[in-house]
Amino acid sequence: MKLIVGLGNPGTKYEKTRHNSGFIAIDFFAHNHNLSFKEKNNGLYAETKINEEKIILLKPQKYMNLSGEVVKSYKDYFNIDNNDILVIYDDINYEVGGYKIRRDGSSGGHNGIDNIIKNLGTNQIQRLKIGISKNNIALEKYVLSKFSKEEIDKLQSILPKIENIIIDFVKINIDELMSKYNKRETL
Repeated sequence: MKLIVGLGNPGTKYEKTRHNSGFIAIDFFAHNHNLSFKEKNNGLYAETKINEEKIILLKPQKYMNLSGEVVKSYKDYFNIDNNDILVIYDDINYEVGGYKIRRDGSSGGHNGIDNIIKNLGTNQIQRLKIGISKNNIALEKYVLSKFSKEEIDKLQSILPKIENIIIDFVKINIDELMSKYNKRETL
């Protein structure tokens, strides 16, 4: 069983904001696979199968800095190993239209990842970072701002790649996944 987590903030106020890039990616996948979400343990989740393996897509419904609590509750409830979790979230260190898969590491100042590391007790968390670019605006205000039309187009252009990464996460190990996708040119 695999747990694919998209990070974001709940509520319509935060829809289509930079910080909700993880939700956007999960929604794209769910839409393309005709999946609907159910509520449980402060999360919206959908289930499917890829290669006969059960996949749970999760959008934590606590605010970003508490999302690790929700991830931990799903990990425990479904008895999922840390190596079977992929977290998708926004990263200011990559341009909009860019992405990067990592095996582990620090939170890099991202409150959602920081809370997941705290709640799971390890930084060995596989992740997919979606670029949101940097700006001179205060970070908290910037990540909660909406994408421009041009940025939305760039983000939309990588969503099919992210869908493929999710599918391949089920089929191949993290080293193969990084080798296959991190070399690719991004827009």
